[in-house]
Formats: sequence, C-alpha cells, structure tokens
Amino acid sequence: MQRCLLQLMVGPLSGVDLVNALGPLRDEDLNRFVTDGYLRLSGVVPDEVVNRCREWLWQAMKLDPDDPTSWRDPVVRVFGSTAKPFMDAMNRPILCAALDQVVGSGNWQRPIVGTGTFPVRFPSEEDPGDAGWHIEGSYSVDGRLFVNVASRDRALLMLILFSDVGKSDAPTRIRRGSHLLVPKALLAAGEAGLPFEEVVPRVAGVDSLPVDLATGEAGDVFLCHPFLVHAANWPHRGTVPRFMSQAGLVPSKPLDLGASTGWHSPVERAIRIGLGEEQAE
Repeated sequence: MQRCLLQLMVGPLSGVDLVNALGPLRDEDLNRFVTDGYLRLSGVVPDEVVNRCREWLWQAMKLDPDDPTSWRDPVVRVFGSTAKPFMDAMNRPILCAALDQVVGSGNWQRPIVGTGTFPVRFPSEEDPGDAGWHIEGSYSVDGRLFVNVASRDRALLMLILFSDVGKSDAPTRIRRGSHLLVPKALLAAGEAGLPFEEVVPRVAGVDSLPVDLATGEAGDVFLCHPFLVHAANWPHRGTVPRFMSQAGLVPSKPLDLGASTGWHSPVERAIRIGLGEEQAE
C-alpha cells in the first residue's frame, strides 16, 4: 500500500517526524535543512509510478531483472529521460509544495523536466571508480562542470529512490553540515567559480563531519543543498540493484545572497551562514 504521509528527516537518519502530506513544512524542519543540508521526504512517488520507471530503466540498460548473471558491472549509468513515468515522478504536488518552501515559490522552473543521471548500482565487491567525495557541478565551461558561490544554474540536488535502499545497498554517503563550509571555499573564485572536483579539497574540516547514509524506501526523495558534500558507496552487499536518480533543480532566477532582502529561502540562508553574513538559529 502506498504511504500517504510525508516523512521528514529532522536529524541524523535515525529520527523521523511525520507531517501531513497536504500541509507545509514546519519552521523547525526548514531550520534543520539549513543546519544539516538535507531532508528526506518519504512516500512522494507512488508505487505504480516507481515500478514503471524501473521497468523503463531495465529496458534502457538491456539487462534482465531476473538474471543476476547478466549484472556484470558494479554501476551502469543511464542518462535522464523525459518519458511520462519520470515526469509523473518528478512533478508530484507534494514534492512541489516542499520545493516552494525550501527554494522559494517562484524561484525554480516548473515543471521539472530533468531527471538527472541514474547511477544504477549492482551487488558487487568491485570498486566502481566513482566513490570520491564531491559536490555537484552546475554549469559548463569549456566542457568542464563548474560551481560558484551563488550556485549558478542549480537550486537544489534531489536524490530520488526508485528502489528500497538499506545500509547494505550502497546508499549515498552524506557529510552532514558540509554545505556550510563550502561557501567560503568558493568565495575567492568569484563569479567564475571552480571546477566542481576542485572544491572539496579546499574545504577545511570536512573530513571530521559526521557521515549519514541516504537510506529509504522506493518513492522517497532527498532534498539536498547544492553545496552538500556527498559520495557514492561501495561495496554493494545487497541482493538487488539500487535504483536512484540525481536530479538538479533549475532556478528561475539567481539566488539572492544580499542583506537588503527581508526574506531568504533556506537554500540562500545556508550560504549566507557559511559566508558569515547570517547567524544560524
């Protein structure tokens, strides 16, 4: 049976808070996003939509879901799709309502048309070769992905689970609170920004932050600050593939990091706190 409640992670992944799916996120939930850098929304995508998306991915990979001997690689990457099941998954009213509160109503492009890449991870002890700590790049310069302190072209990172993901299923690793350390590392690069892979090595103290795991059930969505440091996980010691998409939310206008505005979204507040322009609550 499809769950009908919005379940929010309001601390480390060991604790949850239930909020009516039709109601707004509470101030304490949004403050937790500012502090931790992410929220998990549970039961966003209905089971039947999840199943149709997963069937599409199996066909795209040309692999047999019933024949584990055909799963030869530790990870297979599938580019995003605008097929109807994925658009249905990405534009759930419950998700859009949460995005309005985290990013700001009118601050992101509707409808969501990008599902991002699907790094499908298969049971394997083999190093997938992509498990380094990083933040997402958001715009291209001469074929390289860059990011700047204003998070140009990216309002949010969304991790959408299309399968159940437990601790043994190679869940994404998250450095809780790392998004607050990134802004100062980007500040000196100005508007031009830095190649995304050069950012984390410049962030002092990130290695001492706690690590959370992006575990959950199929249909859950993680809303992650664009500066949240994260990494793939291995080995995958589960029995079934892990299906997840990494989608970037496109802003409709640049982030407002100035002091003159009376209200800032949680995404903007976190950057301002990281720059020392605002105090955390």
